[in-house]
Amino acid sequence: MRRTRVKFCGIARPGDADAAVRLGADAVGLVLAEGSPRFISLGQAAIIRRRLPPFVQAVALFRNAAAEEVRRAIAALQPDLLQFHGDEAPEFCAAFGMPYLRAVPMQGGADVAEWERRFASAAALLLDAHGAAEPGGQGRTFDWSAVRAQRPYVLAGGLSPANVGEAVKALRPYAVDVSTGIESAPGVKDEDRMRRFIEAVRQADGQ
Repeated sequence: MRRTRVKFCGIARPGDADAAVRLGADAVGLVLAEGSPRFISLGQAAIIRRRLPPFVQAVALFRNAAAEEVRRAIAALQPDLLQFHGDEAPEFCAAFGMPYLRAVPMQGGADVAEWERRFASAAALLLDAHGAAEPGGQGRTFDWSAVRAQRPYVLAGGLSPANVGEAVKALRPYAVDVSTGIESAPGVKDEDRMRRFIEAVRQADGQ
């Protein structure tokens, strides 16, 4: 049976990180982009990072951060992956010598093949529903039929326990990424929704 990886993004509370680990999430996203309702300080992120066991990845998310800000976060957190969600160029994303995810704004009908060409150094693209001038975490989907990827990718944008099974069966992404769809309020994860999300993914994997 294939296994779709699951990333819970926007983890802002240590207890939510513990629940993510307990429920079987593969990765936890730490939002270091100021202005996001899920933004946490480096100190808060470090507390959560220390709670993650081996084989649960910590992903540090940035949006148009300065290079020195990214380097400070790397030194403080030792994340497994970086994630860039702004206007960052390929050269900037690759400059830190770490694997990274590059978010693609699918709301405007992005050409995924072109993004794959430009960001060939990325570990994977993250296909999200935001527009070019918006942050992620908007809680809406995009037209899944627009996905024409040649490489493994991460599917995001408006996923929830109600629709993630359909998404996995239709697209078979390498991984799925959720934030709003498992929350009771911005930055406050709901353990029951987290559990139902993972159950829906696993059920779809088996079909």
